[in-house]
Amino acid sequence: MFWRPRRAVAIAAVALTATLTFTTGSATAAFGSLPPANPHLGPLGTATMHGDAESSDATPFAGPGTGDVDSDFRELAAACPTILQGADGMPQALCTEIIDRAPKVFLLDPRTAQPVASLDLAKGSLLGGVYAYLDNADRMVTVDGSGDLLRIGHRRDGEDWTLEIESRTSLGQAVTGHCGGGDCDAVSSVMADFAGRVWFATDNAAAGYLDPATGIARSIVLGPGEQVANSISTAPDGVAIATTHALYLVDVDASGAPSVRWRQPYDRGPARKPGQLSWGTGATPTFFGPGSGTEYLAITDNAVPRENLLVFDTATGGPVCSVPAVDGTENSPIGAGSSLFVASTYGYPYPAVPEGAGPSEPAGADFTGGMVRIDVTGAGCRTVWTSNAKSAAVPRLSVADGKIYTVTRRTLLPTGSVGLTDTFRYTVIDAATGRTEQEKLIGGTAIHNTLQMVGTIAPDGTLYQGTMSGLFRIAPR
Repeated sequence: MFWRPRRAVAIAAVALTATLTFTTGSATAAFGSLPPANPHLGPLGTATMHGDAESSDATPFAGPGTGDVDSDFRELAAACPTILQGADGMPQALCTEIIDRAPKVFLLDPRTAQPVASLDLAKGSLLGGVYAYLDNADRMVTVDGSGDLLRIGHRRDGEDWTLEIESRTSLGQAVTGHCGGGDCDAVSSVMADFAGRVWFATDNAAAGYLDPATGIARSIVLGPGEQVANSISTAPDGVAIATTHALYLVDVDASGAPSVRWRQPYDRGPARKPGQLSWGTGATPTFFGPGSGTEYLAITDNAVPRENLLVFDTATGGPVCSVPAVDGTENSPIGAGSSLFVASTYGYPYPAVPEGAGPSEPAGADFTGGMVRIDVTGAGCRTVWTSNAKSAAVPRLSVADGKIYTVTRRTLLPTGSVGLTDTFRYTVIDAATGRTEQEKLIGGTAIHNTLQMVGTIAPDGTLYQGTMSGLFRIAPR
């Protein structure tokens, strides 16, 4: 992850292919092709929070660049961690309203990012929205507070746009049957696999899928006492799920039941760290690789004093390498070709942490920031560069222009501690060298706090970046 949409309450109420190539030869040569496009999702790069089913956090589209940009902020009175865009070019944002803590979908005008339609979703035990994706009909797929799987479509009627729930399917016993029913568990993440099944993981580490053809949902419990606090990822190889104790690769067995192909425990450390929202990995699993685009699977652990970047062989679960990366992170690694990029969130000053997250050790720390690039080689892994950039958002890599796009946080206090006078800056980093090439002031108040949310780059080079009270639209001038 990165920032978790289902926790918006606590913090805010506080068709392309795997061999996609580009004309920008240097970037393509450096980072290779993107993971395979899932035929059941919308466009590669904009259909999921992390860009694709494999959660690469890479995009085929060039970003706003290092020249002049226009930055416009849209106040929505809601935290907006999930901003997606379908093949029709209409951005869609899944947000959580600050006042009533309920999820809300906004359909945006791509020219201005002003809402043209909105839809309130049910509030429930989820305390807000969960992860969502766009299917191949540009419909948002998510689970609301009722626990039902929704497909939300949009259409134009004259000059007006509307959002509507086109289908609703109960996940019922598959979500709560293992713990006695009722509201004993809730879906934390959903994603389509490459056969069209809709997979889900729950807070209490149940994992399963809904078969759209039959409407039947099936599930298993991954590990008693474990929890899932990040989104899930899918690839032709299976479904990757990180719990607070281990990384799993899950698939469907010969009988059609969900089954674990392999499990790899990791060092979860003695406690949650400051700048993290749960005790365990802060990472959504990232499929990546220089060949098929999914031969490796990566997460970070929660070791002390420094967290390790862990890379596994997707087919077998065998360890490829473990490399000290950052002090701590709540963000998913970027993965492209043989390269991984990890940004530190250690000490990030979230306004609050989720209920049940537990105390951090130490109780507090300054936001140190920093980013690292680590490459997989024939001999294991090596650190290519480190940067002191204080990323306040989940970075996004463009393989079209070889740049990493993020928002950095800069303090004006002489002590270096964060405060109310902090500023937020649109930042461009050269992925080959780690050099910061551009920083532009875009905000300086609490409503501009990007809270480690992820940005989405549209095909026209526009960057949509969520904040705790709305979103930025950043576009080349």
